[in-house]
Amino acid sequence: MSAGLQLWRIDAPGQTLVLSSDGGLPGGLYWGPSLHPETDLTALARACEQEVTGGMIDRLPPLSLCPEAALSFEGQPGLIAYRDGVPLYPRFRLEETNGHRFTCRDRKLDLTLIIDFEVRGETIAASTSLTAEQEITLHHLAAPVLPGPQMGQEIVDFSGRWIGEFQMERAPWRAGIHKREARSGRSGHEHPPLAYFPEAGATNTQGTVFAMHYGWSGGHVMIAEELPSGRRQIQWGHASGARPAGTRFRSAPLYLAVSQRGFNGCATAFQRLLRDHVVVWPKPDIPRPVHYNCWEAVYFKHDFGVLSEIAERAAKLGAERFVLDDGWFGKRDDDTSSLGDWDIDRRKWPEGLTPLIDHVERLGMTFGLWVEPEMVNLDSDLARAHPDWILGPIDQIEGRQQRVLDLSRGDVRDHLFETLSTILSTNRIDYLKWDHNRLLPVADAAQSEGIYTLLRDLRTAFPEVEIESCASGGGRIDAGILSLTQRVWLSDSNDALERLRIQHDAALFLPLPVTGSHVGPRRCHTSGRMIDIHMRAWVAAQRHMGFEMDPRELTEVEADVLTRVTAWWKDNRHWRMGADILRLDSADDSVIAEQQQAADGSRFVVFAGKARTSHQIMPRPLRLTDLDPFALYRIDLVNRDELHHLSRGRTALKDGALTLSGQILMQQGLTLPWQFPETIWVIEGEKL
Repeated sequence: MSAGLQLWRIDAPGQTLVLSSDGGLPGGLYWGPSLHPETDLTALARACEQEVTGGMIDRLPPLSLCPEAALSFEGQPGLIAYRDGVPLYPRFRLEETNGHRFTCRDRKLDLTLIIDFEVRGETIAASTSLTAEQEITLHHLAAPVLPGPQMGQEIVDFSGRWIGEFQMERAPWRAGIHKREARSGRSGHEHPPLAYFPEAGATNTQGTVFAMHYGWSGGHVMIAEELPSGRRQIQWGHASGARPAGTRFRSAPLYLAVSQRGFNGCATAFQRLLRDHVVVWPKPDIPRPVHYNCWEAVYFKHDFGVLSEIAERAAKLGAERFVLDDGWFGKRDDDTSSLGDWDIDRRKWPEGLTPLIDHVERLGMTFGLWVEPEMVNLDSDLARAHPDWILGPIDQIEGRQQRVLDLSRGDVRDHLFETLSTILSTNRIDYLKWDHNRLLPVADAAQSEGIYTLLRDLRTAFPEVEIESCASGGGRIDAGILSLTQRVWLSDSNDALERLRIQHDAALFLPLPVTGSHVGPRRCHTSGRMIDIHMRAWVAAQRHMGFEMDPRELTEVEADVLTRVTAWWKDNRHWRMGADILRLDSADDSVIAEQQQAADGSRFVVFAGKARTSHQIMPRPLRLTDLDPFALYRIDLVNRDELHHLSRGRTALKDGALTLSGQILMQQGLTLPWQFPETIWVIEGEKL
């Protein structure tokens, strides 16, 4: 070991990162579960020294925070850049550090690399910035690169599509590169910037797991590489080649989490990060309101009389916010025209939106409005006046009959700010549903920087207006956009069965209060499936609850069920908005179950949804998690009235509440009553 080796440690709850340097770029010596405060880092460094044998160069090049090709590094370098068409091969030296910021320079090439670490909640946020004295073209700049877990066997990342978001994908660690790149210009359905790296045997509730989230709303790349030596590296960065030539570049924050409690430990670290450290709540003392959104009730057909009646019924069901969706502006009778023309359509609203807002407020609700400011239809006054404001080639393929405005331009942002400011200043609006319904024609980082700037300006001017990030549902969900918004529309699917799975897997990242979930129509508009009102209501009640159907279709029985479930949601939101969502390991793979646990551990609620018919006849016990094994808990079935006559046994919960120890609930588990597929049990627990 070099006599000049320097060592630093960075600690966050549950994890430790140890860095080392012998004068060059620091590297990750150890990243894993928390080390004892008095750990001898010098001894740790000795224990991590690498062997050399035949078929190798004489010394392993360092796996630094930005691996350098100039040092004969055999894998993906952390920086790929060109000056005047000539590739650059920097060799950085560490010149300054305070243990959390590392400033490294290559004085021959006039490059400065700064690597920052910040503890945010239970995560470590890591970022890289690069400054050049002369202009360079940047192809790739990695956020701080860390070693992949040697005991890991899998890489768990995510794919998805419209109405099918957050699908977990499992790939083995193997020689070479596992690469996922999203080039759609947004964080994306197809590969949200999130990955888990479990050690062998890890489950939702046990085992060691590592996780990373790249907090960026534009295109991005993840590379998980196993080198010939057996070492592993994990890199994240903006989509390759997505930035113009320049002199200053920065990665997005890379959020790191480590858990010895299975996937749930990393999931709750991310949930708490977003809820407590990233999202800025406009009215933190006001309870999260129950939504009503009119989209699947009326679509573009806006009529004051119809919407007034719908608002009255929604309020009676328990709604506290009424959202007017697409169709209120320009000459917007379908999705082929008027995006960009954000003037109220006087054909539909001769007196403006004020009569509807007045009516909604008399019913005790606030008013929200749908917008899609980043987009434009060619059939619009804006596109005809400013064709140069459109991003990409003139003959590009359209998406949803629309194109994208170039938000890298200051004049475009100024126009949108003035337009939106006028809408918000002249109407009593407390919420914007901000949509983004097509992919970018090119991967362009400047577009995401532009939307960040526009949203920051609006947040400053209208700090009490809540904004939801919707991108054809869940196409833009990440810490970057959530630092400027307060809600995400997880999916355009209101199919409760599909939502049960999507919400369950998205809980590996998203906390409850930001995750919109609505009760859809009896026949789902995206799947054609008919689902009972009990299932639809309880699945929506798992997250930030709302309704999105024509309430006039409800029977008296359905209206009663929805009113009661909504009342339960309101009665429990005071603690559930700060609860952890813990995914449960179910012995029955037809059951998707989660436990929402209060921050102080005093209570919880379990949702156990049955997605399909089980292989066996009787229900298997469902083990709970993260309870005090020595405490007693009172357990009760919330929706006992939904028992079916084919459930003929004597399951204890059918007769009333049950008192069990945390140990029994975690080791033996709960035996729930028999149920049909497409139903859900809701169980409350209180610590005695």
